[in-house]
Amino acid sequence: MTKAHHIIIVGGGAAGLELATKLGNKLGKKKLAEITLIDSSRTHIWKPLLHEVAAGTLDSSEDQLEYLAQAQWNNFRYRLGRVIGLDRESKELLLEPTLNDEGEEIIPERRFSYDTLVFAVGSLSNDFGIPGVKDHCLFLDSTEQAERFQKNLLNRMLKAHSQSKPIEQGQLHVAIVGAGATGVELAAQLHHVTRLVSAYGLDSIDPAEDIKLHVIEAGPHILPALPQRLSDAAMRELHRLGVTVHLNQRVVEINAAGIVAASGVIIPAAIKVWAAGIKAPEFLKDIAGLETNRINQLVVKRNLQSTRDESIFAIGDCAACPMDDQGNNVPPRAQAAHQQAMTLSRTLVRRLKGEPPLDYTYRDFGSLVAMGHYTTVGNLMGGLAGSMMVSGYIARFVYLTLYKMHQAALYGWPRAILISLLHFLRKGIDPQVKLH
Repeated sequence: MTKAHHIIIVGGGAAGLELATKLGNKLGKKKLAEITLIDSSRTHIWKPLLHEVAAGTLDSSEDQLEYLAQAQWNNFRYRLGRVIGLDRESKELLLEPTLNDEGEEIIPERRFSYDTLVFAVGSLSNDFGIPGVKDHCLFLDSTEQAERFQKNLLNRMLKAHSQSKPIEQGQLHVAIVGAGATGVELAAQLHHVTRLVSAYGLDSIDPAEDIKLHVIEAGPHILPALPQRLSDAAMRELHRLGVTVHLNQRVVEINAAGIVAASGVIIPAAIKVWAAGIKAPEFLKDIAGLETNRINQLVVKRNLQSTRDESIFAIGDCAACPMDDQGNNVPPRAQAAHQQAMTLSRTLVRRLKGEPPLDYTYRDFGSLVAMGHYTTVGNLMGGLAGSMMVSGYIARFVYLTLYKMHQAALYGWPRAILISLLHFLRKGIDPQVKLH
């Protein structure tokens, strides 16, 4: 009996999980291929929602997906582990031992053989080697980090509420470095949340006086990757909320007291969040002789195939995929990850038939930035209208629809709609913000 073609997908983010689900139902169900998803976490949550987990407006336990269950429902295998090596000659992937919380080994070091390998490991924040970032900043690259931020903020507010002495200047100040979508959305969410928490009994804290929110950006405007008019609309909303935005302030050091900029400006803050820049995980750097760029992304061709190995592909934020003939790469955005997963799923079906891979073409459907409880701003692209700016309820509806599309890719539309209904019904019985 001929051994089934083995496709291994490393990384269970939006791109990797959608790809595994699609291939499981197309190939795994019919025993045409064996599909394995490898991830170092046991659960998945849509990364654009992490700022809501950090703020406490989203309970990750309610929205997270269990990889083992998803694999069982969709005809693929899930393996817990972290990649530490790749042998391209023998087509083997090496995983480090998995330890429990007490440091005891629960799964030994393992090797997995593959016929086709896909990297979909996403991206991490890039600290650019700036002194103090790792020691003094919180990050929002994973559910665990977002939950750590939420607990840190809540504990500091509880301490300030119960202390006998007056709240000190800067004791509850939050500084967010990076004014991309994550930083801007987090600032708006925190404005809403700090007022909610105060209303839930921490009335000795005056949010307007005791809690100051700062967003620091090295460039001349926020949301630098998005159209200027969208940036301006978001800037007006942050100003309305009382968030202090520091433009043209390149951070050169982080210390326990706050943020130090190249201009000499010092921004005091007890809680510091790093949301500036991205890079692919460190283990990808020059892995097994594959071509990578300066931020560890695997360089791929338009068909998402690595430049030095036809059996290895990469999608999502960890892939440097050409977008045009001017040397621009596809931007690291959720819509690109989704599109690449759909293109690659078709390519890998063709690969089993001996047919050539399909080229991926990036389609920009616009950008949306959710300003928490207050509004959503964005621009929609495509169709006869070209680019159209939207805001308010319309933009919020479109923003939520993007998440529903991700859920539909994983569960199907009937279950995605049912999940939305359950969330709506729970709003009447759950607090508006997580308090533990």
